[in-house]
Amino acid sequence: MLPLSHWPLEDRRNIFGVFTDIDDTLTTEGAITPDALQALSDLKVAGLQVIAITGRPIGWSEPFARGDASQGISPWPMDAIVAENGAVAFVLNESGLQPPSLFRKQPAKLYQQDAATRAANYTRMQEVAAQVLREVPGARLAQDSGGRETDIAIDHSEFTHLPPEKIAQAVQIIQSAGMTATVSSIHINGWFGAHNKLAGARWIVRELFGRDLDVELRRWVFVGDSTNDQLMFAHFPHSVGVANIRRFEAELSHQPRYITQGLRGAGFAEVARAILCARD
Repeated sequence: MLPLSHWPLEDRRNIFGVFTDIDDTLTTEGAITPDALQALSDLKVAGLQVIAITGRPIGWSEPFARGDASQGISPWPMDAIVAENGAVAFVLNESGLQPPSLFRKQPAKLYQQDAATRAANYTRMQEVAAQVLREVPGARLAQDSGGRETDIAIDHSEFTHLPPEKIAQAVQIIQSAGMTATVSSIHINGWFGAHNKLAGARWIVRELFGRDLDVELRRWVFVGDSTNDQLMFAHFPHSVGVANIRRFEAELSHQPRYITQGLRGAGFAEVARAILCARD
């Protein structure tokens, strides 16, 4: 991983889109910090496309998509939040969206799987989650599980702690059921289906803008912090890890090309400054 300062000016100048993880990339101690929120706003004002892509549930994402006046939450300044590792998304920005059916003031909710598939998978996933809780001592469902529609999540670091061997045991149970399993900085996620963060990124660019992400890949950057971001790190020529990714460094088969000095939200703000300074 090279210091972010090694990112060539010309490469930064050509960036027009940003994909970012949320937990421990945009957020710090579970909340978005003012510098990270300002960075999102600055990127949008400058005309960049900004999309969050996360393992968090779609229900958890909704307040950030719609805003929640009672909680003092304004809608995040971005084009979309892709949740549950690429399965479902809220479209936030109506400007220039394709197809025309997505022109609306309220966020549009889009799925990769049809309703019948989601319902069948949901029943099967609850059975697998129950098996993990029975067989892995100390395992607990993530506290955000009530907002999940297309996956399950086991907490390993957010509100409880599972040692590495118990994380591996939970992953093995999930995979043995025919599910995909990934480990983020806080959760073990499992789901049925071929989607993942990269497939979700391709899908949302096609749905929103009618374009092929792979054709314009060198004009996008991905920012992340964990092992479940490895597919994105491997695929994006411009990939950045915020500094706290160092704790997973030994576990990464695919590392980001660059790394920030700042941790979490401060690191994301650093990436935004690097992009915007190149456009001056």
